Amino acid sequence: MFRAFVCLLAVCATTLVHARNEGVTADEIRLGASVVLSGPLGPQTAQYGEGSRLLFDAVNAQGGVHGRMIRYTTLDDAFDPQRAVENTRQLLENDKVFMIFHSTGTAQTAAILPLIKEQRTVLFGPVTGASVFREAFNPYVFHVRAGYANEASKIVSQLRQQGITRVAVFFQDDGLGKTLAGELKKASDEEKLPFVAEIKVDPKQPDFAAAAQATEKAQPQAVIVATGGTTFTSYIKAVQATAARPAYYGFSVASMDVIQRELRDKARGIILAQIMPSLRNTTIPVVAEYLSLLRAKSPGAQPSASQFEGFVHARLLVEGLRRTGRNLTTESFSKTMEDAGEIAFGRFSVKYSPRNHNGSTYVELAIVDAEGSLRY
Repeated sequence: MFRAFVCLLAVCATTLVHARNEGVTADEIRLGASVVLSGPLGPQTAQYGEGSRLLFDAVNAQGGVHGRMIRYTTLDDAFDPQRAVENTRQLLENDKVFMIFHSTGTAQTAAILPLIKEQRTVLFGPVTGASVFREAFNPYVFHVRAGYANEASKIVSQLRQQGITRVAVFFQDDGLGKTLAGELKKASDEEKLPFVAEIKVDPKQPDFAAAAQATEKAQPQAVIVATGGTTFTSYIKAVQATAARPAYYGFSVASMDVIQRELRDKARGIILAQIMPSLRNTTIPVVAEYLSLLRAKSPGAQPSASQFEGFVHARLLVEGLRRTGRNLTTESFSKTMEDAGEIAFGRFSVKYSPRNHNGSTYVELAIVDAEGSLRY
């Protein structure tokens, strides 16, 4: 259904005709997003926003972008697509934001796309890697992070290369879980590595004990945990209470902050796909910039992968705003990004064109070490 819907959107919206250009004043650029701030994914999504605001606050302290301060408003949709639509409409029609920046969720992105088309505004850096949004070009949407297909391919290829043949998939039966499971199925077919079991839980009444029992029965060597938030950690806790001892792989949507808090020393050995550079690599300018600003704001704060992702999204947006200049409109911003060529922050880079807004393809695998940190 998503595929047909997005294909239709791409046919209808191939040019930025009479784009909406509110939210830019003489001294302000207003941004907004509907995001998940409550429920299992809430803590992780809050980190995305903190990272973005860390960069925006630093930019504003230096005079803003061409004299304009960046104002960023987020509204909680609790992972409900209908609430995401209501929030996005409020941001566009009442708060008059210039663009929707860093909204979250696959089903939520699908739900707000008709409104994005109707209002003719940019959706920049949505937190979803679903292929359906990348396979059909949409002139109003600029992706930043690599797609879930890139992550799934990396994970399944690694398992095959290691000679692991008994692989199970666990997912939550919602928009995100189904999307990740679908990408894994494609990667499984490509690598000729069939799964021994596909185990799911109801998001409203998750029975992790039953999921753990099904996992134990399947006897996998590895489980790909295709979800995020506390669903990720609750499942692993339940499996660890059985006799099963598989290796665990996850997508970038799995929050290290949640994993560290919930699993502690039992997180060691979990392998996660990462779509941003390592926070250990301070030779990368954007990593050094993030760590410097974080320590200046909160000397005792622990760096966060989710926070860093939000920071990178904001850093790329600000780069685009600066390059666009004082004459900032939806059309001028879009043309600037499409004509910019490669924009690189060390090993992480993006490139857009008039027919491709897919952004980055950067994916690496990292393992949780004995200290609870990701080691690439």
